[in-house]
Amino acid sequence: MADEKEKQKNDKEIIKNENEQQKSEIESIKELGVAAPPRSEERIQILPIIGQIEGHMALPPQTKSTKYEHLIPQLIAIETNEKVEGVLIVLNTVGGDVEAGLAIAEMIRSLSKPTVSLVVGGGHSIGVPLATSANYSFISPSATMIIHPIRMNGLIIGVPQTFEYFNKMQERIIEFVTRTSNISRDVFKKLMLQSDELLNDMGTILIGKQAVEYGLIEQVGGISESLKKLDELIENNKNKPH
Repeated sequence: MADEKEKQKNDKEIIKNENEQQKSEIESIKELGVAAPPRSEERIQILPIIGQIEGHMALPPQTKSTKYEHLIPQLIAIETNEKVEGVLIVLNTVGGDVEAGLAIAEMIRSLSKPTVSLVVGGGHSIGVPLATSANYSFISPSATMIIHPIRMNGLIIGVPQTFEYFNKMQERIIEFVTRTSNISRDVFKKLMLQSDELLNDMGTILIGKQAVEYGLIEQVGGISESLKKLDELIENNKNKPH
């Protein structure tokens, strides 16, 4: 009889823990857009960058977004956690806030842990430097990347200071991408200013291996190739004299 009561007590405890975990996951999805925050004991951390990059302006609640104020503490936690050995960044983004996206890209690039990026759907606009920010980059065969100049709002396009600001911001993006990939400055600018590919806009769409052929991304591949490469980089990092 005592054993039966103990079993019932344990069953209730298990159900309670499962309910709390489900509740935590639901809250995490609402807040972070992922099922649960990375567990600190995992040697490889997955960093999803999906939807639109949200910066200083809050996006509508129905918009799928990645919030930079959520990624910053995650990246700091990854850097300071000794158990974390590498990071896989999975991208499917339409772009978004340029300042926030570039800040995230610079933070990823400054990590001391090995990083691999994988573009699975799209790495558009500010998603381009986010993809090249890793130590090694992959793109799935059907994924796309759109390179275009920074778009200006018609309400402020006539202000000379605005032109200067946009020019400097665009230079920052060009400098970052050419520093973190194998594409040359001239080729990147040419793709950015192409006028016959995007309707009513300037820019270029690259699909899968085209991004590799231009030197923007290093390899066509998927999850298995990305994890294999990350393991290789982790081993190299361990053997490197510190």
